[in-house]
Amino acid sequence: MKNLVSSKKWYQVGKICAATALTITTFLSWSIPTKASGWENLIATRMLELQQSAERWISIDLSTQRLIAWEGNKVVYAVVVSTGKSSTPTRLGTFRVQTKYRTARMTGADYDVPDVPYTMYYDGGMAIHGAYWHNMFGTPVSHGCTNVAVNHAKWLFNWASVGTPVVVHE
Repeated sequence: MKNLVSSKKWYQVGKICAATALTITTFLSWSIPTKASGWENLIATRMLELQQSAERWISIDLSTQRLIAWEGNKVVYAVVVSTGKSSTPTRLGTFRVQTKYRTARMTGADYDVPDVPYTMYYDGGMAIHGAYWHNMFGTPVSHGCTNVAVNHAKWLFNWASVGTPVVVHE
């Protein structure tokens, strides 16, 4: 029993350290002065608004291939993802989860994937979903969606609701 309590304790410490590191990285990257476009300013403004609220929201950082689940300005979950490859990029912008499906069939010109788990559509055909067919998280390989390991996709699916904001940025 003592070992179980100790391992749970270290697991929680690890989660806190990972969340802290991602939060620090996120905030430091925002402090680097760059010339931002109007679209980038809108995205940054929306992120600041969400951080000043108590609302649950999701940030997808294309440059780091990271998805962070937030409650206001508090990181509650962070994972490595795979977003769209250069020929089929994930679109930048601010969105909301539109629909959720425990499983979905995804088809395109060169793919047909049945039983895609924990699918949350947020921009037309763009979704956050589990990916059981690859283990290349951290590398853009999708057709525009945000691929997440299945266990992480399940957590996100249960945490988010229809209407949860999704902010995709670089």
